[in-house]
Amino acid sequence: MQAVRAGQDRSGAWHQTCSVGARLPGQLAGRQYAGRVPRYASVYPLVPARALARIFTYEVPDGVQKGAVVEVRFARSKARGVVVDVNGKAPEGIEVASIERVVEELPPALIDLALWLAEYYGSTPGRTLPLVAPRVRKRRKDSPAPLLREGLAGEPVPERLTDEQRAAVERLTGALGSGGNFLLYGVTGSGKTEVYLQACAAALARGLGAIVLVPEIALTPQAAGRFAARFGDGLAILHSGLTDAERRDERGRIARGEARIVVGARSAIFAPVRDLGLICVDEEQEASYKQESDPRYDARTVAAKRAALERAVAVYGSATPRPESWERLERLDLGGRLVGELPPVRVVDLRREAGYPLSAPLLAELQRVAEQGGKAILLLNRRGIAPALHCRACGTTLRCPNCDVALVLHRDDRLHCHHCGHTAPSPDACPACASPELARIGAGTEKLERELAERVPGLERIRLDADVVDERGAVTDALRHFAATDRAVLLGTQMVAKGHHFADVALAAVVDADSQLSLPDFRAEERTFQLLTQLAGRSGRDAPGRVIVQTFQPDARAVAYAARHDVAGFLAGELERRRDLGYPPFRHLVRVVVAGPDPDAPLTALREVAAGLEGADLLGPAPLLRLRGRHRAQLIAKTDEPRRVASRAGRLLAAGAPAMRRAGLTAVVDVDPQSL
Repeated sequence: MQAVRAGQDRSGAWHQTCSVGARLPGQLAGRQYAGRVPRYASVYPLVPARALARIFTYEVPDGVQKGAVVEVRFARSKARGVVVDVNGKAPEGIEVASIERVVEELPPALIDLALWLAEYYGSTPGRTLPLVAPRVRKRRKDSPAPLLREGLAGEPVPERLTDEQRAAVERLTGALGSGGNFLLYGVTGSGKTEVYLQACAAALARGLGAIVLVPEIALTPQAAGRFAARFGDGLAILHSGLTDAERRDERGRIARGEARIVVGARSAIFAPVRDLGLICVDEEQEASYKQESDPRYDARTVAAKRAALERAVAVYGSATPRPESWERLERLDLGGRLVGELPPVRVVDLRREAGYPLSAPLLAELQRVAEQGGKAILLLNRRGIAPALHCRACGTTLRCPNCDVALVLHRDDRLHCHHCGHTAPSPDACPACASPELARIGAGTEKLERELAERVPGLERIRLDADVVDERGAVTDALRHFAATDRAVLLGTQMVAKGHHFADVALAAVVDADSQLSLPDFRAEERTFQLLTQLAGRSGRDAPGRVIVQTFQPDARAVAYAARHDVAGFLAGELERRRDLGYPPFRHLVRVVVAGPDPDAPLTALREVAAGLEGADLLGPAPLLRLRGRHRAQLIAKTDEPRRVASRAGRLLAAGAPAMRRAGLTAVVDVDPQSL
């Protein structure tokens, strides 16, 4: 990057307001740095203006180092900036301005991480540096109290580990200080969390910090609770549900070294932990680790980079690992469950069943739970009453006017679009032909809830989907209620399969295993297999359990391997297929998406990009579903050099930016996309 000087030149031309001096936290400005050799630093301002998205040079006092978050003057206003380098030279002919004060000090490795992230994901430092130096509002007098932590009396350490757990802990702790990347593989209930806990304790004993990433902390309160119980006030929790006051308090405790263990969702990988020794990525298969807005980073990849920068250990844990992790990482195998065996899986062929969403075998198992006691978990990865309304007379399916998707009928007797939020009253007749023969196609979680109330009234119903978890604490309340209730059924979307550990779960069932198999994405089978296997793992963890999988495709690879709990077999076949097709982990993908008001313009723009990427292995351009009133198209490049391809695509789009703006087009470059 080219350094831009802050100050005035000899001709009086304005470059930057000169401040009187600089002050460290708690010190006042007002005096020059007299009697010493001036020190200059390269500062990147954290401002939205693209014209200022570059490095500026400032004079800084002794003690200010790379990683300092400072306050500087820009013309008549003040702004925050990050010191990305020190020991710079003063520009000739310019009176260099001084920083106003130091706001915060970050580990220098975080600055390197943010700059790398900007380069790898085709973003800018102006967007990646705020990830490591977020602006958090000052706490007001009426702000809520700091985040309350639960089970703080302390959690007992198990008297003994299994041989596999002990070997994993020893391998991880032996690598502390030197680094390394590992896959911690074990079926649900094999004791992965205890390995994380003991590895974190070993890091603390050596004066090192640790970060533990979980996919969505609101959906995994039990995991966070175990860390809170083991480490007490030495733990900080970071996630998107915190208030500004809570976030500020937690970051302050981390920066001061009061909390040496951090548990959080995706963005917790940027926590200002000093002397970082360990990063644990739990449920590493989850797609929620990928951010879908600029910068489009993958926290799993960022974890590996941060570990490399700080010589820390990165361990990725899962019962259903990604093919990328299975192929690339040293594997630590925990074997089977600590207690009991994996439950048997019965595949129900819906082509031969009259009942939907509750087939006769599933209904019989639910009635058994209602009679004998226990709990059941039902997964149906669709919300609402019916996924579509279809006219039997003319064949019309009621669709969103803004998106190329069917409208979903909900219990409020309105049609909802789950992409743009459009709603409309459910009609009495077809809007195309006026026929009253409107059929409800399929079933969602609301219909499933109604069916359960009618068919199995002896089971209390607790629904968990996006429609019922808007309020803060709703997920935790629902899970607590389920845990405390006998003869209950937890039903919902994939939220119900997310790493929960409940006693007395006698039955786990997938109501429709086909919902993701038909998606046009090379990861469709992988995600279906993961979802089925993860849900099966919720059953029988402390007593014999059963699993039912309902499907119209009983012979599909994902269903067949999940029914056998055969993770290794599925991944072996998946890796062979991806090697033949040139998909990850054997090659990287770079995805370019263009959207606009006209259906042809995105394709035209992408054809021009494709012409400029000669030599790359390209798929497309091809149209995508219209979304929020905008037509979309995508171009996918398979490459061994993702940064080079993404950079080239970015330059081509930048060159065509004026014409694209006139046409109302927007473009996105996504490195290592998780959804196609």
